[in-house]
Amino acid sequence: MKVLLVNGSPHKNGSTDRALQEVAKTLEAGGVETEMFWIGTAPIGGCIGCGGCGKTGECVFGGPVVEFVRKAKEADGFVFGSPVHYAAASGNMTSFLDRAFYSADADVFRFKPAAVVTAARRGGTTAAYEQLLKYPGISHMPIVSSQYWNMVHGANAQDVEQDMEGLQTMRALGRNMAWLLHCIEAGRAAGIEPPALEPFQRTNFIR
Repeated sequence: MKVLLVNGSPHKNGSTDRALQEVAKTLEAGGVETEMFWIGTAPIGGCIGCGGCGKTGECVFGGPVVEFVRKAKEADGFVFGSPVHYAAASGNMTSFLDRAFYSADADVFRFKPAAVVTAARRGGTTAAYEQLLKYPGISHMPIVSSQYWNMVHGANAQDVEQDMEGLQTMRALGRNMAWLLHCIEAGRAAGIEPPALEPFQRTNFIR
């Protein structure tokens, strides 16, 4: 079992990374392999709805989005982390997730547990948290919770060390995700299959 943790911060070793590292450490202790994926600092353009991914099988603009989706095919779970910018996820993280979820085949994410984590100096964490939940929430992904909303506070990694409750929340998240992954594995071994899907019914509001 493997969980891919995505760091959507421009600071590779900042507060978002510190939160994700706490989750990863707990997952590893629970018998789950982890990999950290940093989206980097280069500007990531948003999805333009060109439909190219439907022809090629991946986003035609390449970059970290394509690299991530290729790795995601082999992952069993995900943790998406972002700093808070103006009470929202970072612009690069938003563009990254828009393109990743739009371009990837549904099977890449479907029925794989996911969690989101936000990091801020002070405020806006819950707004960004709710924003990030929209991605797994529309993709048949079981959402993993914790003892509190998954957030840490601090302007940098050193500050986060003082957020004892935040770090404890990250550890609880890691244990919950490890437990759920083991439950899914046990269910699969017992012959329990994922839920059947109905043919999708698209209903436009205006015709």
